[in-house]
Amino acid sequence: MKIIDKYESRVRAYCRSFPTVFTKARGSLMWDEHGRRYIDFFAGAGALNYGHNPPGMKSRLLDYLTGDGIVHGLDMATAAKERLLQRFHDVILEPRDMDYKIAFPGPTGTNAIECAAKIARKATGRTNIISFTNAFHGMTLGSLAMTGNSTKRAGAGVPLTGVDRMPFDGYLGPGIDTLDYLERALGDPGSGVDLPAAVIVETVQAEGGLNVASDEWLWRLEAICRRHDILLIVDDIQAGCGRTGSFFSFEPAGIDPDIICLSKSISGYGLPLALVLVKPAYDCFSPGEHNGTFRGNNLAFVTGAEALRFWETDAFAQGIRAKGRVVRAALEGIVREYPELCGKVRGKGLMQGVAVGPGGLAERICRVGFERGLIMETSGPESEVFKVMPPLVIEEAELRRGLEILEEAVVEVVGRPLAAPAGRGAEIGAGQVA
Repeated sequence: MKIIDKYESRVRAYCRSFPTVFTKARGSLMWDEHGRRYIDFFAGAGALNYGHNPPGMKSRLLDYLTGDGIVHGLDMATAAKERLLQRFHDVILEPRDMDYKIAFPGPTGTNAIECAAKIARKATGRTNIISFTNAFHGMTLGSLAMTGNSTKRAGAGVPLTGVDRMPFDGYLGPGIDTLDYLERALGDPGSGVDLPAAVIVETVQAEGGLNVASDEWLWRLEAICRRHDILLIVDDIQAGCGRTGSFFSFEPAGIDPDIICLSKSISGYGLPLALVLVKPAYDCFSPGEHNGTFRGNNLAFVTGAEALRFWETDAFAQGIRAKGRVVRAALEGIVREYPELCGKVRGKGLMQGVAVGPGGLAERICRVGFERGLIMETSGPESEVFKVMPPLVIEEAELRRGLEILEEAVVEVVGRPLAAPAGRGAEIGAGQVA
C-alpha cells in the first residue's frame, strides 16, 4: 500500500475500504499479498457476475490472443464483434421476442447513459430527461445530471442541467403512488416540467440504497411514457446480466423499454464493454455521430460471447433465484435476531442488503467483515445499507460461509455474543479467516 499512498491521487476510494494489496482471484475468492483469502461479496461493483477468471472465458481469451486476434478495432467489423452480435441475438433477444439494434457507445456504463440520452433527444427533438430520486447513472456530466447523490454531483464543478427529478417508488412512504406526481406534472402546463425526451429508471437502485420498483409501478410508468410519447430508458448496468434473477432486471414486470443500457458484467470477465439496445425506430444516429476510440474492445467481445453460455437454458437463472432466497433468509434472520440494528432488508436476487440508517453503522459492519475475510460495500446516499452482492456463480457453501462472517461482523459491532446458528460447522470459529 505504500506505493499506492505515495503515487496515486487522493481520489482513490475502494483501496481505502479494503486496505490490502490483492494478488490473485478465482471464482468468488480473492487472495492478498500475505496469502490471506477473502470471500467476495462485492463482485467488482457488479462487473464480475460470473466470478473472477471464469475458466471458459479465460480459455477463449487466451486462444484469441495467441492466435493474434484483433484487440483494438475502433468500430471496424471484426470476427469477434460478429460473434458477439449473433450470440446476443440468438441467446438473449430472439428467445424473448425482443427487437433492438445494438450500439457500442464506449467502454463504460456512463458512455451508455450518455449515448442513450443523445439518442432520445435526437429522436424526439426534445431536450429534457426525467430521472428519479436516489438514482445513480454515472459520473460524466450528462449522466451525473441524472444522478441524485449530492456528494457525486458536487464534483461536477458546473451546473448540472437538462434533467427534472421525480420521486422513485416508495420515496414518499408506504401507500403513496409517486407516479401521481409525475402524471400531474406532465399534464399541468403550470407545473414547470417540460415534456421530456425520455424517462430513465433503474428497476433496482443499486447505488441508491437497493430500492426496488414494484412491477405495478413499472407498468404505470411505462403507460405514462406511452401516453405522452416519451421514450422509456432502463439503466440495467448493475441490475442486469442476471443480478436480480433474470437476464434483464425488468423481465418479471414485462415492460418493453425503448432503450436499454448495459455494461459492467456484459463482457463476462470484467473487461470494459457497454451496449445500448435501441428500438429500430429510434436508431437515428448518422455514421460517426456518436464515436469513441475504445468502442471496439474485441477482447470483451470474445469473453462476452462466451458468457452467454450461462443463458442458453433457464438453469442458471433458477440457481440465482435460489441463492437469492438463501440471502434473503439470512438477512431477515439478522434483522430479527439483532433489533439494535433497526434494520430493513432491501434488494432483489443476489443484490440485497440491510438498511440500518445513517451514522456509519453499515460502514463499520463492512470494515469488521473485511477484517474477518469478507469483501462487501455499502449502498445509499448516506452509506446506510450494507450490501450483499457476490458473483452469481458462488457455491452455496461459500455463500453461506460469507453470510456467517457477515453475522459475526454484526455481532462485533452491536456488541452481543453470537449464538451459533443451525448448521454452522464447529470447525470454523468466529474470527477465523474464511
